[in-house]
Amino acid sequence: MKRTALIITSLFIAMCASFSHAQSVIELNKQQFLEKIWNYEKNPQSWTYNDTIPCVIDFNAKWCAPCRKMEPILKNLASKYKGKIIIYKVDVDKEKELAALFRVSSIPAFLFCPTDGEPQGTIGAYSADEFEKLIRDILL
Repeated sequence: MKRTALIITSLFIAMCASFSHAQSVIELNKQQFLEKIWNYEKNPQSWTYNDTIPCVIDFNAKWCAPCRKMEPILKNLASKYKGKIIIYKVDVDKEKELAALFRVSSIPAFLFCPTDGEPQGTIGAYSADEFEKLIRDILL
C-alpha cells in the first residue's frame, strides 16, 4: 500500500513539474506593454521593440467566440515555441488605450513583433497550421 502511494505521489510530482515547464499565454496590461514591448509614451514617433525574443500579441475579449477558439491554439504554440517566441494577450475591454493605439476594431487581432523591423498585424481566427505558418514566416 505504501509503495502504491509512493508511486502515485511520484507520478503526480513529475506531472506538475512538466506543466511548470510549459509556457502559457501571458496577459498584458498597459504598464507591462510599456516595459516589455514598446514605450510609446517616451518614444511615440518610432517603434522600438524592448525585448530580445519576438512576440505575438493577441487582442481579444472574453465574450468573443473566435477569440475563445484561438485560446488553445495559442497556448499550444506558446509551449511549442517556448524560448523562441512569447505570446501575450490583451483584453480590449480592459485595455482600451492599447486597442486604440493599434486601431483594433475587429477581434481577434494579432500583432507580430519581430526583434528587428516593424510589427505586422492580422485580423481573424486561424487554424493551428495557418497561425504557426504566420509565426514562422514573420518571426522566425
